[in-house]
Amino acid sequence: MTARLLAKRIAELMISKKAIDVVILDLKKLTSATDHFVICSADSDTQVKAIADSVETGMESLGENVWHKEGYHALRWIVLDYVDVVVHVFHKEERAFYNLDRLWGDAKRTEVQDPLAVPKPEPKKRRAAKKPIKK
Repeated sequence: MTARLLAKRIAELMISKKAIDVVILDLKKLTSATDHFVICSADSDTQVKAIADSVETGMESLGENVWHKEGYHALRWIVLDYVDVVVHVFHKEERAFYNLDRLWGDAKRTEVQDPLAVPKPEPKKRRAAKKPIKK
């Protein structure tokens, strides 16, 4: 499986656990350390763990084993290293603080959406109240 396909499959696994703001960063032209980052956010420590566990289990079922992992003790930022693809599962506050998206801002960025998500309705525009006519 190519690194790009692996990254896409990881993103799908993240979305299956309701991950927020899932992005794939293509780092091939920027570093030799890895080809892709797959980054997502979660609302709670429990969700951070559920997303990371889903990725690990899903990758194992494809014959891909994690080379190194960090962050399970605190559940605020879990890193799963698959060599060509590095997975970052953040609690949303940590993602905002460390801001890997900005740090690797020169990377090609692909936002991954949940295909089953219902788009949020746009807020209705309010018309200005009519002013009373003075006689």
